[in-house]
Amino acid sequence: MAVKKKAAPKKKAAAKKAAAAAPKKAATKTEILNNLSEATGLTKKDVGAVFDAMSEMINKEINPRRRGPGVFNIPGLMKIKVVKKPATKARKGINPFTGEEMMFKAKPARNTVKVLPLKALKEMV
Repeated sequence: MAVKKKAAPKKKAAAKKAAAAAPKKAATKTEILNNLSEATGLTKKDVGAVFDAMSEMINKEINPRRRGPGVFNIPGLMKIKVVKKPATKARKGINPFTGEEMMFKAKPARNTVKVLPLKALKEMV
């Protein structure tokens, strides 16, 4: 006796696309300037000037040669701070892939930048 195949259930229509579809790639500088100029009504040149001024402010605040506090807050988004890493001595270690002993080189003391997300930025994700 022949078995009748059931028709496959119809697929539901695709969900409506969001007004602003999520981009596949990170935005370029030009795209960011264009989007901000449209959203604020400022010219692209003015938005670029704001970014340049913010960059200079960050440099003044976190640059150790300028004796700034070492911390810069972007309200509601992130905190940028300088972390002073101490010097490390050369030491023996084991390569986890081959199991052979190796020497890790000594590293000098250095300053690194750490970006900490604030609550509002964490809630966006």
